[in-house]
Amino acid sequence: MFSSARAVRSRSALLGAGVAAALACSVGTAPVALADDMRSKQWYLDAMDADAMWKVSTGKGITVAVIDTGVRSEPELTGRVLDGRDFTGSGDARKDSDGHGTSMAVTIVGSGADGGIKGLAPDAKILPIRSAAGSHEFAGTVTTAKAIRYAAESDARVINISWGGDSPSNDEKQALASAVNYALGKGKLIFASAGNSGDKGNPVEYPGATPGVVAVAAVGTDGKVAKYSSTGSHIALAAPGDAIPAHCGDGNGYCKTSGTSQATAITSATAALIWSAHPDWTGNQVLRVMMETAGHNGKVPSQYIGYGTVRPAQVLLKGNGDPGPADVNPLLAARGAGGTTTSPSPAAKGAGDGAQEKPGSSEQRTTAGESKDSAPWTVVAIIAAAVAVIGGAVAAVRVRNKRARA
Repeated sequence: MFSSARAVRSRSALLGAGVAAALACSVGTAPVALADDMRSKQWYLDAMDADAMWKVSTGKGITVAVIDTGVRSEPELTGRVLDGRDFTGSGDARKDSDGHGTSMAVTIVGSGADGGIKGLAPDAKILPIRSAAGSHEFAGTVTTAKAIRYAAESDARVINISWGGDSPSNDEKQALASAVNYALGKGKLIFASAGNSGDKGNPVEYPGATPGVVAVAAVGTDGKVAKYSSTGSHIALAAPGDAIPAHCGDGNGYCKTSGTSQATAITSATAALIWSAHPDWTGNQVLRVMMETAGHNGKVPSQYIGYGTVRPAQVLLKGNGDPGPADVNPLLAARGAGGTTTSPSPAAKGAGDGAQEKPGSSEQRTTAGESKDSAPWTVVAIIAAAVAVIGGAVAAVRVRNKRARA
């Protein structure tokens, strides 16, 4: 489900008529007594060696379409949010009474202004596409398909969908598949949440499970897949999803959040960084190097983390990853679904079923364990200690909106 920074919600929304939605986002949020400098709380930026990467790429020139609850004004987003499209009837994609879409946008492109959150791709742009009025509003399949098609027609190269729903009808699946294929044909990359029900029935969620969509799982501060992260043969990549600072849903201060939504936003930002550094690559080539350089020490692909945890530093700092053919989607090809697309050049407008590891095996919940020089995730264990300190600061006292801080 979409997250609300005020409470953990039940899976009560719908994705299409009669379909229970799992608008996958934060499995848990809490008001946190955080210091003014949010950057020091963003453990995943250090784990990913962001400061070094930003000397090579900051996401400049790349637009990420965020299909969500809208994106409201925040200091970190000044000059970073374009005029988008609202599909809820309110008429304004720059509104967000829920705060979820705003937090995804900040996670992707936040400037860190006023001691706020720094996005992984701080110089990218956000195209807000409002598909749901709030966390527990309807985000029907028809609306979702329209939103994807709108993003496909835009200048956005990356489409971020930090939510999902289970059990769509065959007609709904076909509607989503048609929209996704249209976007892929326009050269877009689509990332969607895997879901947060890995420990609660583990339903397959859409659009993450739609062929061509990159379903993203979440890993924690220990580098292992989160227990709530949904699993399945459709999982393609993983990214940090625990203890992620975000704006609280009501706009008053910051909250600590967790979920595959946050992981999806970080994965979209990863794609923006790589694409900005290699603007002549197609979406297929960007995805291929992301898959090739992902950290994984077990069977590939895994039903838990797919091809592994995203490691943009491998591409930006080490030059690793072979972009390969421009017109072959590596994810579809690996899954035996062909893979040849009609992807235009970036400047133009407009693998198997997965390894079924046994529960409890080391491969089930593990990402890469190399040194930071080749895999930044080993610093996670060290930084996790600092995060634990932050966790100890959780209290009922909410940090008030930073605009009111001295």
